[in-house]
Amino acid sequence: MSSSTTQTSTIGAIGAPSRRNTELALLVFAVVIPVFAYVNVGLAINDEIPTGLIGYGIGLGLLAGVGHIVVRRFAPYADPLLLPLATLLNGLGLVLIWRLDQSERLQQLAKKAYGSFSASAPNQLMYSAIAIAFFVAVVVFLKDHRILQRYTYISMVGAIILLLPLVPGLGADVFGAKIWINVGGFSIQPGEFAKIVIAIFFAGYLMVKRDALALASRRFMGLYLPRGRDLGPILMIWAVSLLVLIFENDLGTSLLFFGMFVIMLYVATERTSWIVIGLGMAAAGAVGVASFASHVQARVNAWLDPFSCYADSGACEQIGQSVMSFGSGGVLGTGLGQGDSDLIGFAANSDFIFSTVGEELGLAGVMAFFLLYALIIERGARTALAARDPFGKLFAIGLTGAFALQVFVVAGGVMGLIPLTGMTMPFLAYGGSSVLANWALVAILIRISDTARRPAPAPAPSPDAEMTQVVRP
Repeated sequence: MSSSTTQTSTIGAIGAPSRRNTELALLVFAVVIPVFAYVNVGLAINDEIPTGLIGYGIGLGLLAGVGHIVVRRFAPYADPLLLPLATLLNGLGLVLIWRLDQSERLQQLAKKAYGSFSASAPNQLMYSAIAIAFFVAVVVFLKDHRILQRYTYISMVGAIILLLPLVPGLGADVFGAKIWINVGGFSIQPGEFAKIVIAIFFAGYLMVKRDALALASRRFMGLYLPRGRDLGPILMIWAVSLLVLIFENDLGTSLLFFGMFVIMLYVATERTSWIVIGLGMAAAGAVGVASFASHVQARVNAWLDPFSCYADSGACEQIGQSVMSFGSGGVLGTGLGQGDSDLIGFAANSDFIFSTVGEELGLAGVMAFFLLYALIIERGARTALAARDPFGKLFAIGLTGAFALQVFVVAGGVMGLIPLTGMTMPFLAYGGSSVLANWALVAILIRISDTARRPAPAPAPSPDAEMTQVVRP
């Protein structure tokens, strides 16, 4: 065995315990910070420590502990930051949802609309426990992410099945968007899972076709344009994203699918022209659909001037209240539990939960949350760079790109920077589909990072080397 190989093995053996200790220390902070925020909300609203503090702290601690034990046992070389970051965001999301549950406005609104009020925080804690169980299953049973490459085209079929809400009679219309399926009294948002499944197809497809897609036919204004016959895949994905936008009225999912494909296409081919073509096609498709789709038109009008239609449109009222929430938060915010973001209505704990962050934690809190999301995105990109196989590189960057796009379109929508998309903020917003899909995404990134960081096995000694050692006097 060479000295360099011995050094690599030694570093790997030492590195795994160090990563585990780092992850454990960070997990402690990831549990303590939400517990402190929970106490802060209770004192602000009721002037007393919440009665459910012990249960919340133990529950979040158990979820974090189970995740740590599983990662320590089955993925010891995985990135040590991904699990604590996801735990911290999930825990803070539970606090924000519980804070909105205490709103008398929302309680009265629910009683008036449905006859009774049901707290969302206990349900979200249950969804988080199910999501951790799903996280554990992925880490334990997905021993090698490269196995997923075998299901490249099957995953395409699976993504189509997950888009079934666009079929008339199957999708439930919620605030104009048909992105839900009602099953046994539960609402499922298949698009949250479709982003993972379709990333498998994109990674497998682009790994095979990347050489052909990287060829350029001519140069135009400093860009090397692809061959005309290679535009087929991006035209197909563009058409599918428009169909989702037209039939589901879901701007967010449409933008997510097409944007993820363009990001992965750029990484696979290293051609800037694909980014330019993708942005042009996305803009053209959005403008075209907005010209005749009333639901999209309403959101565009609300984005352009929410106060011009404030009294007539629910979309305008929501955006107007959201913008005012961010404005009233200032630099440091009004304090947890002391804002009025509940004026947004039922969507305050789902689509607009980031407005509560902006009002009660201010610009400082918003930037802190952006930093947490940026760290997850950075670790995902680092995992993609470290992956040793092309499928793993493309898969990791696809999942990371989808996560980054979702954060951007949600934050931009509630701040009034872009039209509202109707997607939910990862880990923060209320919803079982969202938290389950995002924990699965983190589990896959942990699996890929473990494979990438695991020391390579020592090469077997050659017969010639053994013979030399025997013959040498």
